[in-house]
Amino acid sequence: MVNFIMIVMFISGCLSYSLKRKHLLSMLISLEYIVISLFLMMIIYLTNYSFEFFFSMIFLTFSVCEGALGLGILVMVVRTHGNDYFQSLTSLY
Repeated sequence: MVNFIMIVMFISGCLSYSLKRKHLLSMLISLEYIVISLFLMMIIYLTNYSFEFFFSMIFLTFSVCEGALGLGILVMVVRTHGNDYFQSLTSLY
């Protein structure tokens, strides 16, 4: 039952990531939701098979770096373009 809930969390995060692609901030929030669901799945897997949790600390380190990089890019985009719309970043629309 818990595995099903984690899979639903991951799929809903991927769905919201693909549907909310107009704003950079909502994409970053969806990406963090996906990372949290993957972290919870990994913790449950490591607990069930009684492995060590050292890899979870490495995963948390990389996810924090990813979040900081995303916020840095968001600040840079808002300072240069004035908003976080992807329409103002590309000329494809």
